[in-house]
Amino acid sequence: MSEIGKLVTGLQHIGLPTNDMDATVKFYRSLGFEIAHETVNNGERVCFLRLGSVCVESYENGQAAGKAGAIDHICLDVTDVDAAWEAVRAAGYQPLESEIQALPFWDKGVRFFNILGPNGEKVEFGQIL
Repeated sequence: MSEIGKLVTGLQHIGLPTNDMDATVKFYRSLGFEIAHETVNNGERVCFLRLGSVCVESYENGQAAGKAGAIDHICLDVTDVDAAWEAVRAAGYQPLESEIQALPFWDKGVRFFNILGPNGEKVEFGQIL
């Protein structure tokens, strides 16, 4: 197993932009999802919707494609984001950010960074603190 793989515990969430948060929440709730966390980030409404081990991070940015392929990113849950940063760089990947990012999501915040996959998809490495 790669050094990166040793730090990943599973899929943390799937990033789904939306143009209508209320409709998105209503739809996912009808499937059994519940709001696990809701906040505002840079003026955008953000909802983490959870059903069992599946978590969708939806954010209202007015730029959602509204068609198949509209998922923005997948986030891999890591045990140590600093070690993941080093392992990703050692493997030859260039993070999209110049440093690890932080947001005040969840109770104690989250730290993360992204790389690009071969199809232009963003792969986020995130640690909920």
